[in-house]
Amino acid sequence: MSDSNEKTVVGVFEDYSAAERAARSLNEAGVPRESIQVKSNLMTGAAGRTGYAGEPEEGGITGFFRRMFGAEGSEVGHYSEAVRRGNSVVTVTTTRDQIERVVEMLNSAGAVDIDRHVERYRQTGYEQYDPSAPPYSHEEAVREREQFRANETGKSIPVLEEQLEVGKRVIRRGGVRVYSRVVEQPVTENVELREEHVRVDRRPVKGDRPADGGPDQFREQSIEVDEMAEVPVVQKRARVREEVVVGKETSKRTEQVSDKVRRTEVEVERQGEKAGAREMGAESDVADFRNDWQRRYANSGEPYDTYAPAYEYGYRAAGDPRYNGKSWSDVEEDLRTDYLRNNPNSAWDRTKGAVRYGWERVTGKR
Repeated sequence: MSDSNEKTVVGVFEDYSAAERAARSLNEAGVPRESIQVKSNLMTGAAGRTGYAGEPEEGGITGFFRRMFGAEGSEVGHYSEAVRRGNSVVTVTTTRDQIERVVEMLNSAGAVDIDRHVERYRQTGYEQYDPSAPPYSHEEAVREREQFRANETGKSIPVLEEQLEVGKRVIRRGGVRVYSRVVEQPVTENVELREEHVRVDRRPVKGDRPADGGPDQFREQSIEVDEMAEVPVVQKRARVREEVVVGKETSKRTEQVSDKVRRTEVEVERQGEKAGAREMGAESDVADFRNDWQRRYANSGEPYDTYAPAYEYGYRAAGDPRYNGKSWSDVEEDLRTDYLRNNPNSAWDRTKGAVRYGWERVTGKR
C-alpha cells in the first residue's frame, strides 16, 4: 500500500444483508465509502454489489485477495472459498489507530470466524481452494449453513419459570323468573233497572156529554203504547293496576388469589478454577449475557454457547485479586494471553467483546 500507516481489515458474513448493514454502519461512523468494499458470490443470490465497491477487479475474487494479502498464502484460498460458498466479505482500509474500533464494529455486526468456517469446510472434504469449482447456488449455501449450525447445537437445560395469571369468567349463581297467569274470580255488582207497564183504565163519564166527533166519529180506531224495560248489560275493560319491573344491579368486590408458582434454577460448578476467581452470580447474570449476545452476535450465526465461556471468563477474572483496582486497558493483554492459553481454538478478536462485557458486569465500569 502507498501509506504504511494504513491496514486492511477483513470481515466474513454468512448473510449478504448483514454485510451491507455492517458497511453502512462503518460509513455512518466516519469511514469513507471508498475505503469499504463488499465482495459476494452473485450466483448465490446476493442481489448485486454494495455501492461501496468498485468495478470487479482483474483476476476475479482470487486476484482481489492475492493483491490484498500480497502472496499466495492460505488466507487467499480460505477467503476465496468462503465467497464461493455463498458468504460475503467486507474489507475496510483504515489507519492503524482505527483498526481495533473497526474490528469491534464488524464483530458486533455479525462477522464470523474464518478459521472456524475453514474447519467446517474440511469436514466436507475441502483441502484447498479450487478456482475451477462452480460457485454455490442459494439453496446449496443455505443448506450447508443449516447443517453446520445443527452440528454445533449443544445440549441445554431449559430454565423454566411459572407466572401466575389471574383472569375472570362469568358463572351463573341464580336468577329470578317472572311470569303472569290468568285467574278468574266471581264479582257481584248491584244495578237498578227501570221497567214500564201499560195500564188500561175504564172511567165512566158523568152526566150526559154529547159526542161531537162529527159524521165520521163511528170509525175504527186503535192506540198502541210500548212498554219499555231496562236490562243489565255486562262489559269488561282491562286496566293496569301495577307493574312488575325486573332489572339487575351490579356490584364489585376484590378477591385476593394466592397460589404457588415454580421455577428451575441452574447452578454451574466448575472444577479447578483459580483461587480467588469470582463465580457466576444469579441467573440474572446469564440472562444479561444472553441479551448482549442477542444484540451483538446473534446475526453472526454463532450460538450463544460459543460466546458463553468468554462472558464467564471475564466475569470470573474481574474477581481475581491480581486485577483489583485495575482498568480494562491495564489487564487486557494479560487476559488475552491467559484466555488463549486456556482456549487455544478461540479467536481473541471475535470473543474479546464478550470477555470485556463479563468484566464490566462485575466492575461496573461500562
